[in-house]
Amino acid sequence: MQPLAPVATPPSGLVRPLSGLAESFLNFCRVEKGLANHTLSSYRLDLERFNSELPVPEQQATAQQLADYVESMYGAKYSPRSIARHIATLRNYYRFLAREGEVSQDPGEFLASPKQWSTLPKYLNRDEVEKLLESPDGSNPRGLRDRAMLQLLYATGLRVSELCGLELTGVERRMGVLKVIGKGNKQRVVPFGEPAGAAIDRYLADGRPKLLKGRASRHLFVTGRGSAMTRQTFWALLRKHGRSVGIFRRLTPHVVRHSFATHLVEGGADLRSVQIMLGHADISTTQVYTHVARRRLREVIDQHHPRA
Repeated sequence: MQPLAPVATPPSGLVRPLSGLAESFLNFCRVEKGLANHTLSSYRLDLERFNSELPVPEQQATAQQLADYVESMYGAKYSPRSIARHIATLRNYYRFLAREGEVSQDPGEFLASPKQWSTLPKYLNRDEVEKLLESPDGSNPRGLRDRAMLQLLYATGLRVSELCGLELTGVERRMGVLKVIGKGNKQRVVPFGEPAGAAIDRYLADGRPKLLKGRASRHLFVTGRGSAMTRQTFWALLRKHGRSVGIFRRLTPHVVRHSFATHLVEGGADLRSVQIMLGHADISTTQVYTHVARRRLREVIDQHHPRA
């Protein structure tokens, strides 16, 4: 398969501006689909790269040209996850163009995604989780906030954007559930346990008021400036607390999310329940945790079968 012919970039080195069609697609994703800002930013970056390398206007692209473009990404050593995201962007974009009558046939319909999760997702063992949850100093407002965030993250498996975007009205303390706005502006209800609830109670009583200093905020987790916690700030806090208890490998909110799901399946939870709690639209995304279910099945047989 021949790679795409290179397309000259402007002298300034900047990518070619997106077409009006691409901007309309991004507006559609923002207004109609309610996608998050970081998802829209990813779509924009994908379309800018595509626009700079495609030798014809996008509404004239053929299925073979799209396939060649994807093939060029393998040569550029993009990760399977990045390639899969690019493909998802192109599929959604050309589906939009077909629906709007801008293309007579959808050239992205048969783009094949690479196999993701070529390696199993990283997760913490239970001892590491316990150390991480106890790492924040509970004697000051920031420590109470950090402890509540870590407890809630592990108790629910929220995405970091969902955790930082939680509002006070989304916490049903007596019922022990959260009302979470996830991808695609979809709401789901996620239960949490008493340890996380107790950490929230302490933070609301002794931490949050001192951080706000009389200011008002609808967000549950706030900074010392009174603004909502950001994803970037929480990533830094998580790594700091991880290092303080000897977890030096790359620690991210997604690692804690994987730990939540892995420990659930290890405890006997079915994948459908895990899918609902994680907010996965498709069960195939949750099936990465089948390795845990298979391992547990082996343990069950070894423990209970008379001929094991």
